[in-house]
Amino acid sequence: MMSESPVAIVTGGGKGIGAACCRALAAEGFKVGIHYRKSEGEANALLAEIKNGFLLKADIADIDQVEALALEIKEKAGRVDVLVNNAGLSINADIVTMKVEYFDAQAALTRGIWFLTKRIIRLFMLRQKSGRIINISSVVGHTGNPGQIPYTMEKAALDAFTKSLSKELASRNILVNSVAPGFIETEMTKELPAELQKRFLENIPLGRIGRPQEVAEVVTFLATKGSYITGSVIHVNGGLYGG
Repeated sequence: MMSESPVAIVTGGGKGIGAACCRALAAEGFKVGIHYRKSEGEANALLAEIKNGFLLKADIADIDQVEALALEIKEKAGRVDVLVNNAGLSINADIVTMKVEYFDAQAALTRGIWFLTKRIIRLFMLRQKSGRIINISSVVGHTGNPGQIPYTMEKAALDAFTKSLSKELASRNILVNSVAPGFIETEMTKELPAELQKRFLENIPLGRIGRPQEVAEVVTFLATKGSYITGSVIHVNGGLYGG
């Protein structure tokens, strides 16, 4: 079924930055595919709020589920104009105590993001001869962060993915960019130790934690405007570590 509205897919869209992106894109007239893995209640509530959307459940770390997800998007919307790769996983442990299976879980998510993007490009954007891909990375992919080595590796990889993919797709009228949030008020940041939260705040020149909607504003700009921006990493971090 082909949607009459432009379609945006937001992975990890049930809460936090993802939910803020869903709201902002819906306000711009997009039909929004709200992807979630566990946050079913939040995703249903968000769908009821934005109205013009649909739900997508899958584990992005599972390639078979990602393939099924891509085909479900084709059935429910028939097109994808914007893909926001927001789904994340953060495991907090130092290198000495971290188990190999935790590292593998993070790596599997990175692989799943790559595969979902590949399928969206092939099924929709190449045929449409247009599209926007927005990867949500992080300031820690540039600064590092103790106790989060696999997470920081994944986020740094997302920015490298952005830069390489943008060069592959530029001639196809498909723009690829990253948005790198700093310390944003989400469930993930609330789980950080109080000492680490305090240290982050001390290094933010604006002197406050960011809001999910402030990240969503930049995502929406890249989704709707920014026609001469590709291969860029845009920092939304209040000046943290100079961005």
